[in-house]
Amino acid sequence: MTNRLRTEIQAEELAEKELIVEERPKKELQDNVVIQFLTKGAITTEDATRAMPFILYVVFLCMLYIGNRHMSENNIRDIAKISKEVKELSWEYKSTKADLAYKSTLTEVAKRVDTLGIKTPVEPPLKIAEEEAQQ
Repeated sequence: MTNRLRTEIQAEELAEKELIVEERPKKELQDNVVIQFLTKGAITTEDATRAMPFILYVVFLCMLYIGNRHMSENNIRDIAKISKEVKELSWEYKSTKADLAYKSTLTEVAKRVDTLGIKTPVEPPLKIAEEEAQQ
């Protein structure tokens, strides 16, 4: 009895797995320019062959245009990067110049050379004049 039940279950499973395919009627395409172009051959192979050099020329121009666009974008990025670097170097130059101006003042120089034992003179410098020989 178990075998008969098993075979009936397997037969039911196979029946469920069968797919019923219904064929739908084909829709008729509307008769417009695009459909005529694609189906009825508005352009013959001879016309397409004659137009091939022009098509290749247009494709070549498009490739040049895209390449030019990429190069110009790379140049713009490089210009932006270099201008940022120039600004940073300008700021560094200005800060170094201000630092040098501060360090070259008389009081700062005196502080730095004081460690070497050099002091600023208290007396004014003497003028040495050479006497001309009188004959």
